[in-house]
Amino acid sequence: MARKSANFGVIVVDASGDVQFQSGLGVDPGVQAALLGKKPRTSSSAILGIKHDGCKLVALRRTAGNATVFFVHASDDEETLFDFAASVDFSFAILNYLVSSPYEAMTVVDAAGKVRYISPVHARFFGLAHGEGIGKHVTEVIENTRLHEVIRTGKAEIGHVQEMQGVSRVVSRVPITQRGQVIGAIGQVMFKAPEKVHELAREVTRLKSEVTFYKRELSGMRNRNYGLEQIVGGSEAIRRLKFDIVKIAPLDVPVLLTGESGTGKELAAHAIHSLSPRHARPLVLVNAVALPAGLVESELFGYEPGAFTGAEKKGRKGKFEQADKSTLLLDEIGDMPAEIQVKLLRVLQDGMVERVGGGTPHHSEFRLISASNRDLKQLIDAGKFRLDLYYRISGVTLHMPPLRERLEDIPDLVTNFLHAYAQRHHAIPKRVHKHVCAYLRELAWPGNVRQLLHEVEKAAIFSEGDEITVADFRPRQFEAQPALPVRERSRARPIRAAVNDVELNLIKEAMARLGGNKCKVAAELGISRSYLYKKLAQL
Repeated sequence: MARKSANFGVIVVDASGDVQFQSGLGVDPGVQAALLGKKPRTSSSAILGIKHDGCKLVALRRTAGNATVFFVHASDDEETLFDFAASVDFSFAILNYLVSSPYEAMTVVDAAGKVRYISPVHARFFGLAHGEGIGKHVTEVIENTRLHEVIRTGKAEIGHVQEMQGVSRVVSRVPITQRGQVIGAIGQVMFKAPEKVHELAREVTRLKSEVTFYKRELSGMRNRNYGLEQIVGGSEAIRRLKFDIVKIAPLDVPVLLTGESGTGKELAAHAIHSLSPRHARPLVLVNAVALPAGLVESELFGYEPGAFTGAEKKGRKGKFEQADKSTLLLDEIGDMPAEIQVKLLRVLQDGMVERVGGGTPHHSEFRLISASNRDLKQLIDAGKFRLDLYYRISGVTLHMPPLRERLEDIPDLVTNFLHAYAQRHHAIPKRVHKHVCAYLRELAWPGNVRQLLHEVEKAAIFSEGDEITVADFRPRQFEAQPALPVRERSRARPIRAAVNDVELNLIKEAMARLGGNKCKVAAELGISRSYLYKKLAQL
């Protein structure tokens, strides 16, 4: 084969396909047959990759008038170039784009630092006529260039700022090697101004923040979608509650959860949802007390664009629409305003939701779980809650037992709380002294399981060693209301009245001790601030 004596060749062919000139690699008949057998593919110019006699060749075909010229080059050492030319029909168009595109424009210098090619966009930027900079040393053509230094060191410079014509550019300078030797270098503009880099960095930071937010939201949804196992205890009251949950969860009926604050109504709602056919979608939770009075309707029903001052431009779905094909938990439903009760009843009757400021109804099919720590029948008698709405929401009623009715669950609850606390703080769970549970059983728990949770976590914080003792619970905070046996309290007066007095006394003592700081009082007693405000109103 001719390659033995040459690494390059030329073939010139006329319009009839006859070879008019040949040299180097082009003299070989096999090379000629391989190249002439290639049909023109995409344009008058193309890059071809062929194999002949065990060698890989790359050829540039150029057609002008009635003649076609092939420039043939051996590419055994340029495997990637051969694969590119042989695999991509439009390889010439790609290379033409890379050398002429204003976005990928480049300047090429040889080993001596002389300019061999400068893209048209660069030539115009430097005020050069076509071909004017070719053959000159790069320092004579490009201001503040370092391409000659890249050739000398053989080290690439990526992301450097270069001042040219009074303008800052972020550039890359890459050495080009062949058989281990630097034969030239390429310079390209990466960004037209450093501000673009900062803008890109800000965008990346924003996207990272969004990803972190959505991960946290997803994690919160997963953690909140807990099931029956989160209801801790083996008392008869809890076993009966779990049995009832398992029975009603698959049934598409409304559920009303009743019980004092802190008994775990939200836990029960999540357990019902997770065992229902709707578990694939997240449960939607609404706390009627937490909603500002002026925003109750817009939060529940949503609103159309421009419905009111401050409304989002695209409008917004309400909780009813968000709960479509899922479960909606209406917590503290007894505190819902009368006018909203009427609209809620209408939604439950026909499943149609009309957004604030809109006239087009939207359909939403959801299962309703309601919860309240108030006696709805008393509210009905007082004219504060609609009887027809009560019948709609109370298809099945489950009562959450207060902690005083399940004191035997305290050891399991304490252990569970300590393990959860240790997991959150990446620590080893603390042990419980043998006297602790007996001590806790003797206390009044107006805040129920939620209050017990806060007391256990505070004890874990205050304890010095690896064991929690009675002293860690700071017993003096309970001295304002000595705990009596449950049966003795129940004989003396109605339980609800006794519990209310206990709550009020604890709140008064805490308010005095904490200087009236409602946030600290609510946190210490394990109650919500809205519940605290209710009790303060009684005081």
